[in-house]
Amino acid sequence: MLRSIRPKNRVIIGFLAIPVIWYVFSVFVPLVAALFYSFFQWMGGPNKTFIGTANYSQLFQDKTFWQAFVHNLYIVLACIIGQIGIAFINVLMINSRLCKCKGMHRTFGFFPSTISAVYIGLIWTMIYDNKRGLINWILRSTGHADQTQVWLNNKDLVLPLVSIPLVWQFIGYYMVILLSAIAAVDNEIFEVAELDGASAFQRAIYIVLPLIKDMLLVCVTLCVAGNMKVFDHIYAMTKGGPGTASMVMALYGYNVSFKQSNLGYGSAISVAIFVVSLAVIGGSQWIMNFLMRNKGVD
Repeated sequence: MLRSIRPKNRVIIGFLAIPVIWYVFSVFVPLVAALFYSFFQWMGGPNKTFIGTANYSQLFQDKTFWQAFVHNLYIVLACIIGQIGIAFINVLMINSRLCKCKGMHRTFGFFPSTISAVYIGLIWTMIYDNKRGLINWILRSTGHADQTQVWLNNKDLVLPLVSIPLVWQFIGYYMVILLSAIAAVDNEIFEVAELDGASAFQRAIYIVLPLIKDMLLVCVTLCVAGNMKVFDHIYAMTKGGPGTASMVMALYGYNVSFKQSNLGYGSAISVAIFVVSLAVIGGSQWIMNFLMRNKGVD
């Protein structure tokens, strides 16, 4: 069969086969293995006991997992509004004729997304630190020492506080994506709209949004997919605490699998994360398409 393929096509197939094989072994093989082990009671080692769907029955009644799922949804919503929303506003300002040094804005805006998530978590942990943190220092310096607190120990505030570093880090990432989308639009469209008296808000809603709606949908999909499996920031900042106030699904699966050595149940959690993530991604795409159709963005 290979002899019937042209030499040029053989080279193309060979180069394509390497990333495809790598993707299969790095994504699908672990997923299938997790599905297999999820039907066993396995504490590590060679011995494991087949228990059928008992792990999934336990998972449906696991309040900590579903609490972590709600936390993931909160983070996803915060990041869609914060990351993509602020990125869209920044793109409109950078794309304005009044903006100078646009290349510098793009570079410095994208820079935080190149930093390791663990470093970002450590930096913001220092900002929230009780004794040497920037927030408490500002409060003490402005005469509001009574309002200082151990920020990451506050159960009511910890989830918004751990969402802020996520939003801050990836604004530039989505800004670059949206800038590339707007760059493909003819500038004459914006100039004609401005001459016709359209305000900046009207140009953003009725011209920019319809023209880049497909790229916005891509951004929302990437944002949902990334934040449904968020782990590094939370682990570096709170490890899911205080208690389980900032626990997310990936961190809970890690704790169950490696801290409790319950690899069978941890595998069931991993499969559940995959399934609910697909459901949330599909739901978010449907909502985006529904909103755009109702707004007449076609």
